Amino acid sequence: MLAALRRSQLAQRTALLAPSLAIIGGFMVLPLILMAYVSILEKGTHGGVEWGTYSAEAYIKFLFERDLMGSLSVNADYLQIFLRSFVLSGVTVLLALAIGFPTALYIALQDDRWYRNLLVFMVTIPFWTNLLVRNYAWIILLRNNGLIDNAAAWLGLTQEPIDVLYTPFAIGVGLTYSFLPFMVLPIYASLEKLDLRLVEAAFDLGADRRRALARIVVPLALPGIIAGCILVFVPCLGAYVTPELLGGSKSLMIGNLIQNQFGAARNWPFGAALGFALLAIVLLAMMAYALRFRRAPGGGT
Repeated sequence: MLAALRRSQLAQRTALLAPSLAIIGGFMVLPLILMAYVSILEKGTHGGVEWGTYSAEAYIKFLFERDLMGSLSVNADYLQIFLRSFVLSGVTVLLALAIGFPTALYIALQDDRWYRNLLVFMVTIPFWTNLLVRNYAWIILLRNNGLIDNAAAWLGLTQEPIDVLYTPFAIGVGLTYSFLPFMVLPIYASLEKLDLRLVEAAFDLGADRRRALARIVVPLALPGIIAGCILVFVPCLGAYVTPELLGGSKSLMIGNLIQNQFGAARNWPFGAALGFALLAIVLLAMMAYALRFRRAPGGGT
């Protein structure tokens, strides 16, 4: 009887999980398997792949290049693109955190719940507009003789055009603007649960505002800060629209490089290999983070 009950419970759980497992398997696992298979195939003569012809050339090309004699030499061009992507993503995280944490803290400290909800609503307003349209708006703002350039000249701050469009700076501005809500909302979700009596107790014990912030508020908001950093950093690595429009051809990021391989270059194996290299780096970073901050059995870190 007990065994039959357990089988029934297992069947119910399987039935409940089946739709989500089917979606994950069909839209994530199977494409990843297909990409892995394409990455080890031979490049087709006129694009695509040679099915059934296997080669590791795509992974070799990531670090090396062949000369006319077939000899291998180190090529760090693609590593530089990966490094640029990681640096820009890291800078975006820092800028989003510097702006997002005070914003989330201000929202969480408001007494009027209706006003807090209004502020959260205003944070989400950019999601109402297509990302492509928002980036074209930044082109109008950052270009020479654009709104910012003309305003700076009118105020006497500059004498020459600012020349910031199609630079890493413009990409950083666009990425920070695009992903800032992903930093604000998780931090606000953590700070909303903050017990202000803890802060009052810190003041009673002689702490000033800076020490109360560092000792009470930031540690309690740490889960939201970590979640926000991850939600900003990972999408930034694979961003395509913002680097394409605001960075131009001189500031390629990983997403643009992968798109070029599947598009203009028609080198599907190399594009798949680049995608898997990015996935491997992100997974290794996440594993390192999990190992570093996992909780010990006794409840410590």
